[in-house]
Amino acid sequence: MTVPARVSRQHPRALTPLAESIARLEANSEIRFGTPTSPDWTICSDLLAEPARFDLWRKDLAEWMVEQHGKSDDRATAGYIMGWYLHVPGALAGLLFHTARRVPSLRPSDIAFRVNAEGRPHPDGISLFCDEFACLPDDPASNHPAATVIADEAALAALLRARYAAHAAQFVASFGQVVRFGRRTLWAAATDMLEYGAWAAGRACGDENGGVADAALILPEKLEPFVSASTLHLSADGWKRKRNSCCFHYVLPDAEPCTACPRTCS
Repeated sequence: MTVPARVSRQHPRALTPLAESIARLEANSEIRFGTPTSPDWTICSDLLAEPARFDLWRKDLAEWMVEQHGKSDDRATAGYIMGWYLHVPGALAGLLFHTARRVPSLRPSDIAFRVNAEGRPHPDGISLFCDEFACLPDDPASNHPAATVIADEAALAALLRARYAAHAAQFVASFGQVVRFGRRTLWAAATDMLEYGAWAAGRACGDENGGVADAALILPEKLEPFVSASTLHLSADGWKRKRNSCCFHYVLPDAEPCTACPRTCS
């Protein structure tokens, strides 16, 4: 079953349980439920099926980099888009896990994203159009036909990790055809975005400690194909992480390295 995009917060009774969870989310970018009806949305499976489309996205990004920094760099365009794309399923999974202890379908055919049309061409919207979800036994919608009940939080986190890994594997296979990054680099980015999705969800909800705990639950140790356990740790300046991947932002003229950049930080 797919709920049309016109179903919104104004008609909550028309929503399935997962759509209701999404309607309650508060995030920096738009998160919606329903099949996109406008051409500015890209279904993830369509993009992954045509790797050359990543080159078009990188071209738009390169133009923005030239405007901002005077030049672009192939490593940076690849690094930015690698992280941006993987954050789409990572953010969706992290937010629903943190706020509702629900795990949605993360299949590329069930998720779409919209790229910002003005300025930096990053994803500024995510849409999910499958109402199936996994939840805990005490979920108020556990008896809904779209629900699959999972025994406990650890098992639910493992399911999230597996669904994200399946999506990331398709990205690695597709994006790897058009960039010079190896599999280790691509899976390092997938690891980072899975951890970041959980952490960012907690921060967005005013519960950073909860987001850190979620990240540790989802990545409790180094589990294949991911390259590390959650690296979040408490420092004198608050929660920090050790990134496994690099966006190569630092190679751009006059660009400051990202926080915890693995190539410039000790």
